[in-house]
Amino acid sequence: MKNLLVKNLNSLEGQLIDRDGNQFTVKTIIPDEETGKCRANFVEVEPGNYAYGYHYHEANEEVFYIVSGTGVVRTLDGELPVKAGDVIGFPTGEKGAHVIKNESENEKLVYIDFGTTVLPEVVHLPDFNKIMVISEEVNGIYDK
Repeated sequence: MKNLLVKNLNSLEGQLIDRDGNQFTVKTIIPDEETGKCRANFVEVEPGNYAYGYHYHEANEEVFYIVSGTGVVRTLDGELPVKAGDVIGFPTGEKGAHVIKNESENEKLVYIDFGTTVLPEVVHLPDFNKIMVISEEVNGIYDK
């Protein structure tokens, strides 16, 4: 980060992301222009929805801290139940594949998504047999 940041979940404006009828909200903690070696966002997932889709990273690690609610994280080894206070670390490579879903019927799942910002990055999307390439000059999704 380039400057000291203090953010409050309740005062941040969120960006609603809608992918094929699945919705979640991202509230940026560290904006792109402040990103140095890490990034962080609050993510809010309404009941019955998931965030981002099943994926894994070649270059960047991620850590989720569950602020409130409950959910299920799909991994290469199966599903893991998570609840407020849990921390989940995702390594690079296929062993770090994940997606988090809110299986509650009435409670929002809120978590902080921390991650490194190494470029170039290749994100694998196994359910779609595609990859996402992110670099200083390229940002796109391609067939694997």
